[in-house]
Amino acid sequence: MDQWLDSSRPIRQGEALDLDKLEPYLRAQLPEIREPLVIEQFPSGFSNLTYLLRAGDMEFVLRRPPFGNRVKSAHDMGREYRVLDRLNAIYPQAPKPYLYCDDDAVLGAPFYVMERRRGVILRRELPAGLELSPVMAERLCESFIDNLATLHTLDYQAAGLGDLGKPEGYVERQIGGWAKRYQKAQTDSWAELDQTAAWLHAHMPTESGASLVHNDYKYDNILLDPDDLTQIVGVLDWEMCTVGDPLMDLGTTLAYWTEATDDPRWRAAGFGPTAMPGSMTRQQLADRYQQQTGFDGSSLTFYFCFGLFKLAVIVQQIYYRFFKGHTQDPRFANLNEMVGLLGQVAAQAIERDKI
Repeated sequence: MDQWLDSSRPIRQGEALDLDKLEPYLRAQLPEIREPLVIEQFPSGFSNLTYLLRAGDMEFVLRRPPFGNRVKSAHDMGREYRVLDRLNAIYPQAPKPYLYCDDDAVLGAPFYVMERRRGVILRRELPAGLELSPVMAERLCESFIDNLATLHTLDYQAAGLGDLGKPEGYVERQIGGWAKRYQKAQTDSWAELDQTAAWLHAHMPTESGASLVHNDYKYDNILLDPDDLTQIVGVLDWEMCTVGDPLMDLGTTLAYWTEATDDPRWRAAGFGPTAMPGSMTRQQLADRYQQQTGFDGSSLTFYFCFGLFKLAVIVQQIYYRFFKGHTQDPRFANLNEMVGLLGQVAAQAIERDKI
């Protein structure tokens, strides 16, 4: 199944790294690197940039903020490095980091280097030739949601991550914080999204507890064992990890999960093949998560709509970079339409009180 492993490609225009500065820095920090350095880029993802570093038969992964970044708090490389450094010891799915650099003279921005893990990533469409039977799709869904429940039950205090976030008042800060981010990056007017923001503010439930939250847990952020695609061997993109209400994390995951009966425009922009035969619905995922954790599901619509609103704001921030000319990535050109669509989906969920 090697042909389906996540692979790198030539670097996109405007996102090249300065090899003349990076190579001597890495040789000083990682003396085991002796062969000439070759750099490629992992082409997917819309936020932090991810590169493959190859030196002979050695491989590493480098993460840095996007070029033209204006939201420093959303691309804290030091924070992401620290999370992985502590988490790797108690959570095998977290890749091991090797070094962090906060000297902008090297690449113009902070970055970190970690191990390269090999696995299959399921994105919008299955890789050509790869098939998952309905039974395997169901087992993968079980592994997917069980892994999130496992993360939420880790002893983050023992891992040295107790000061990563402030769980008290987390829900209120999240609602207010994402609303402010939307205002700063807004380019269009979407009535349903404004209505969703107001509804969330008016219907905040009490805190359900505190745990490590990934904040971006979805199919295309997990690595699957190429010999058994129902097993998760890695979880990626920890840039938004913190300590907070785990049900807010579940809501984000549900917002990424489209079903066969959803709006075709939403399904077309999905973050994984979540509607393939055998897959669980959002409600089934939530039910299994409840069985694993014992959470109260009475406010599930709130958490789902929060996830949709948060996703809309993230997409808006990405589109804002394109709108302002900070990036020329053509993938971003029509993302503003997705912002409006997510607002519509949230408004419908509120009206029906159904995820």
